[in-house]
Amino acid sequence: MAQKNIYEYDAKKLLASQLPKYYPKFEYHDKLAIVQSDTDLNQLISVETWIKSEKLVAKPDQLFGKRGKANLLLLDANFDEMKQFCRNNLDKVFEIGNVRGELNRLLIEPFIPHEKEYYVSITSDRENDIIHFSFEGGIFIEENWDKVYHIPVPLGIDINTFDLLSKMPDLGDLKDILIPFIKALFQVYIDQDFAFLEINPFAITGDKKIVPLDVKARLDDTAAFLHQDTWGNPDNPIEFPAGFGQKSTIEEDRIRDLDEKTGASLKLKILNKNGRVWTMVAGGGASVIYTDTVVDLGLGKELGNYGEYSGNPSREHTEIYAQTIIDLITENPDLQGKPKYLIIGGGIANFTDVKVTFTGIVSAIKNSVDKLKKANVKIFVRRGGPNEKQGLEMMEKVGKETGIPIEVFDRYTHMTRVVELIKKAEEGKT
Repeated sequence: MAQKNIYEYDAKKLLASQLPKYYPKFEYHDKLAIVQSDTDLNQLISVETWIKSEKLVAKPDQLFGKRGKANLLLLDANFDEMKQFCRNNLDKVFEIGNVRGELNRLLIEPFIPHEKEYYVSITSDRENDIIHFSFEGGIFIEENWDKVYHIPVPLGIDINTFDLLSKMPDLGDLKDILIPFIKALFQVYIDQDFAFLEINPFAITGDKKIVPLDVKARLDDTAAFLHQDTWGNPDNPIEFPAGFGQKSTIEEDRIRDLDEKTGASLKLKILNKNGRVWTMVAGGGASVIYTDTVVDLGLGKELGNYGEYSGNPSREHTEIYAQTIIDLITENPDLQGKPKYLIIGGGIANFTDVKVTFTGIVSAIKNSVDKLKKANVKIFVRRGGPNEKQGLEMMEKVGKETGIPIEVFDRYTHMTRVVELIKKAEEGKT
């Protein structure tokens, strides 16, 4: 699973479209608008006419919380006040926690008068999906976390048969509203492949309607192909933005675009462009194991990237991915001549053709011989799977032909042994 955050705007739109399938009483106003620095407000209000006539809420929609505590939450405002709020805050740099970033996106929606705020979220672990509920929703939920009820729901269970009421606090006359709503929310969470869903807070209006006020959500982006009628529509896919203050690099954008064009999985996150340990790992699970091992062995500060290639990518796509990694690792040679290390690793593949993918990697190595030597790059290979013998022989051969130091290991070597070899090389023990 690849968990990715989505904008609040998109989360609310998705809930508005899906919740009524399971909770017909859910009648969300669906009045949402985005204002950015280049937004023509006159054009906006010609489409979203409610902005001019209703009381409004304005807040950042850029993947950070505690907006109220940061004085970035405008409530019960008229149109002119909203415009001034936008002028005062858009394109300004703010420090949220320890992260500095530019505020460039505001969410506008109607102000909903309410007296009480509630909290609900859904998370997952290996054995359960977990419903979290509290009567104490709002900006101080963390301070009131001891008042949150945590209700595990065994994986695969039909929530409609689950006795949720007996595990909740006394809901009084709200039970006929809250129980159906939370069960419906749970069904949407499962059906749409959410990885995390939080509504904090939501309100219950005087006419007993539930209104989500703030929503945070993550989706499993590898499930997009299952949801082409909702958020995975290839013609209008949902956006997975970078975190506040983070800007993607050209290389990350290139791999992201490549990933979207293939049924395989190609991921890249640059951690340290001057790092001396880089990975090109087959498989999401293996990428986590290699990264953890690099950190555990005290080389975390030297880790250049995090990523993976899997799902049997083509030779061409693998070559582009490998060339991107090689270009990054050779971009800034160590002025003191210290070696750099590239781990071409992975477990034992079930169906990814090692020969095919290694053909692409070997091609990228041949295209970069001078750069690899100048940057003093040493390559460690460990892989298993279909056609591994031919693939590993290709790696050994390209090392001998080019003079690039390449050590090759097959399935009978422990997967992370190559990280230990790097550690020993750094300690001068090899």
